[in-house]
Amino acid sequence: MSEIQKVSPASPSERSGSGGTATKPEKIWKKKKIGQLPERLMSVDALRGFDMFWIVGAGYLFTAIDAWSDAPFWAAVKAQLTHVEWDGLRFYDLIFPLFVFIVGVSIVLSLRKAAAKDGKAACARKVLLRGALLFAVGLFYSGGLSRLWPDIRVLGVLQRIAICYTAAGLLFLFLRARWLAVLSTVILIGYWLLLWQVPIRDINMTPANMAELAKDAGTTNAVELFNRTDATIYGQFHPGYNLANHFDFQFLPGKLYDTYWDPEGILSSFPAIVTCLLGVLSAVWLLREDRPLGSRSLLLIVAGCLCFSAGWGWGMHFPVIKKIWSSSFVLAAGGYSMVLLGLFFQVVDVWRFQAWCRPFVWIGSNAITIYLAAQILNFRKVAERFVGGDIRTWLNSQNAGLGEVLIALAALGVMLVFARFLYQRKIFIRL
Repeated sequence: MSEIQKVSPASPSERSGSGGTATKPEKIWKKKKIGQLPERLMSVDALRGFDMFWIVGAGYLFTAIDAWSDAPFWAAVKAQLTHVEWDGLRFYDLIFPLFVFIVGVSIVLSLRKAAAKDGKAACARKVLLRGALLFAVGLFYSGGLSRLWPDIRVLGVLQRIAICYTAAGLLFLFLRARWLAVLSTVILIGYWLLLWQVPIRDINMTPANMAELAKDAGTTNAVELFNRTDATIYGQFHPGYNLANHFDFQFLPGKLYDTYWDPEGILSSFPAIVTCLLGVLSAVWLLREDRPLGSRSLLLIVAGCLCFSAGWGWGMHFPVIKKIWSSSFVLAAGGYSMVLLGLFFQVVDVWRFQAWCRPFVWIGSNAITIYLAAQILNFRKVAERFVGGDIRTWLNSQNAGLGEVLIALAALGVMLVFARFLYQRKIFIRL
């Protein structure tokens, strides 16, 4: 069950996320200490809150501003707050992988000392339990048992986070950092080779194409149309026309988000785990007390830039595609995440410029709670109770779209008040 705990906000190791600890953490601490970490890594909560801020309302705000203002700047911002149709990257395509990356960072921070104190087996049980609970919450979030089978979605955003957390947490408990890096490389190359070299049926499983095939074949049964296709092809990375999508159609039960396949499908979960492991490896580096604090953040930023560049370079052969979590996407999104973590760490924990990020810390301290509340409580509907109705109508009559901007601002305000309420009362709801 979910658990409501009252803890001190000065104990980040309990609040920065869920996870495990290194196999032999004492190897880090026995080295000569040059840079002492602050007692609390506020940067991790702040970065998590920054990420969640865009998920739960900031996107709606900028969309409303764009509708109200005809300035080209807001149109450009709005464009970045929409997903690409298939290949490529916009800002909004980086929000989800950034959260998965932060889960990996939190794995190191949350149980690195607990493993030494309680043992790996006890920590592994906690990782498995939390992963299972998060997966169950994901099923509930997707509708739970409100629909008849097979109209129930088995995999989704929270389920992917649960899978990544569980896999990365267990791997971190039992493998050293160098082997995590090796395993990550093997997964990314292996995934690329699978999608590039394994033959698939020569059928493009988009709704439009399937409708055309149904006219010619005289049947609308997708399984029958799929099985009738004898010709094969390989090396395809198009929507509904690649190994990951076909694998989901054949083996993923329940409702599929994109009709015939799922963006959080089976095969794409493996490179998503690597995104989480990049967060683990980044956190291990930041905990290297034998390095000056400034050099840790600087080298992490440099590594992130190299990773980002490598992703785009690989993308010339294996396109950067979020919906199948391509290996090039992992590197591009992971590099972006590493740069952000390095910047937040330097500004917040090294230079101690912290006042500006307090609202993000409130959100990041209860990220999953805020995410669920945004859907269940619906901050926008709450905001309309205060500034909707005649107020919105009057503002729109004075300046078209201004009422929607006010609603969006009020919704963000409601969310921040809720997050601050939980934080100030030291209430942190965790699985």
